[in-house]
Amino acid sequence: MAAKVEMGKKVPNFKIPSSSGNEFSLTSKKGKKIVLYFYPKDNTPGCTTEGIEFNEMLSQFKKQNAEVYGISRDSLKSHDKFICKYDFKFDLLSDEDEEVCKLFDVIKEKNMYGKKVLGIERSTFVIDEDQKLVGEFRKVKAEGHAAEILKFIKGL
Repeated sequence: MAAKVEMGKKVPNFKIPSSSGNEFSLTSKKGKKIVLYFYPKDNTPGCTTEGIEFNEMLSQFKKQNAEVYGISRDSLKSHDKFICKYDFKFDLLSDEDEEVCKLFDVIKEKNMYGKKVLGIERSTFVIDEDQKLVGEFRKVKAEGHAAEILKFIKGL
């Protein structure tokens, strides 16, 4: 899966473990808008804020025929704890091998306490009903982001 996603182009199908217990497959979601938000780590302040905001607006996303999925390199076990702690009503996807992260080019060099590390840059992608990439948001701030994405989808 070396190709990167491009705006206006069809997103290649990918399959990835989901907190639902089933494998997430992009092609099985045809006919729905998909909000795929990449976040660095379960149970960290920014990621928690972002998850809670998406969760609170989930019914509004559903009214727009949109499904929300959070994705990080955390394990399904970690995701399950995160979901239970905050009662998320959407699935989290586990990309431990970074296949999907690489597809969307979200692994970036970051500065953690003076050390350079590779991590997920908080990013969100909106995929339309025909599985074309129609929205790309990078280096996002967690707070208020879900509302920004909802507004974007309403404008499609």
